[in-house]
Amino acid sequence: MTELASTQRAKRPEFRNINAFTDLPGYRLPLAGLVSILHRISGFIMFLLMPFIIWMFDTSISSEISFDRFKSAFNVGMLGVPGILWKLVALALIWAYLHHFLAGLRHLWMDASHEAVSKDFGRQSAAFTLAVSIGLTIVLGAKLFGLY
Repeated sequence: MTELASTQRAKRPEFRNINAFTDLPGYRLPLAGLVSILHRISGFIMFLLMPFIIWMFDTSISSEISFDRFKSAFNVGMLGVPGILWKLVALALIWAYLHHFLAGLRHLWMDASHEAVSKDFGRQSAAFTLAVSIGLTIVLGAKLFGLY
C-alpha cells in the first residue's frame, strides 16, 4: 500500500537558480519591492556621503568666513569641481534622506499595526512614499538651484 501511495503522489516542484541575464529583465518588481530596494540604496548613499555631510555642517556653522566658503562651493565650485556638480551631490543627499526617512516610517507603521500588513496597504504606502519623496526632492531641488 505504501508503494502505491508513493507512486501516486504529485511530483514536487523543482526550483532552480535564476540567471541574472535571462530571468531578471522580464521580472516585474512590485512597487513595495522597489521602495524596499530604494530604502537600502538611500541608506548606502547617506553612508557614503557622510564625510560630505560633516563638511557641510562644519563649514556652515563655524564662522561667517567659512559659511561664505560653503556658499561659494555651491555657486562657483571647489577642488576643481564645478558648483553644479556639488549641487547634484546635495540633491542626491536630499532625496536619499527624504526617501529613507519616509520608507523607515512606513516600515515602522507596518511593524506597529497588524492592519497595515496587507497587499493593498503595501502598494498604497509604497506609492505614497515614492510620490512624497520625489515631490519634496523636486521642490527642494528647485530651491537649491535657485528657481524660487
